[in-house]
Amino acid sequence: MLQAIPGLSRSPATGVGGGVLIGAAAVILAALGFEHIGGYMPCPLCLQQRYAYYAAIPLLLAGLVLLGARRRGLAAGLFLLVAVAFVANAGLGAYQAGAEWKFWDPPASCSAPTTLPSFDLKQQTFDRIPASCGVAGWRFLGLSFAGWNVVASLFLAAGAAMAALQAASLAAGGRPR
Repeated sequence: MLQAIPGLSRSPATGVGGGVLIGAAAVILAALGFEHIGGYMPCPLCLQQRYAYYAAIPLLLAGLVLLGARRRGLAAGLFLLVAVAFVANAGLGAYQAGAEWKFWDPPASCSAPTTLPSFDLKQQTFDRIPASCGVAGWRFLGLSFAGWNVVASLFLAAGAAMAALQAASLAAGGRPR
């Protein structure tokens, strides 16, 4: 896929940045799959945790294009911005996971309604009730969606930071680390 971008160099920064791009796309596609195929309704905090992925994917792609255009300093800046976004996203996920484990209360604006879903005869569908931010809808190996988002965000942040360092090293005329 990355070879399709004209002029894209085969530097370590390209490989790591491309890996972060693929990882971010895989995570957001999995989240959308759980929602639209698996039927898991996201809570407001879940939706907010997707913003980092929605921003990171085009920024990572732009960073890779900038690497190919030999604009390595700008690419390093974009990769660093992505790393910061994923660290912040890990914090948001940790906040939600803590609320799910009852370490603290979720935000008041993030609770499930007390009414039952209604059936729309015209469309023959049920209204979906939003999930509560303080209740884990699913767990795997003891971690909820929010917990796994923390893990994924930290890995992606580390990869983006590594790509930023490698691109900055190339921009300085050195060899990538």
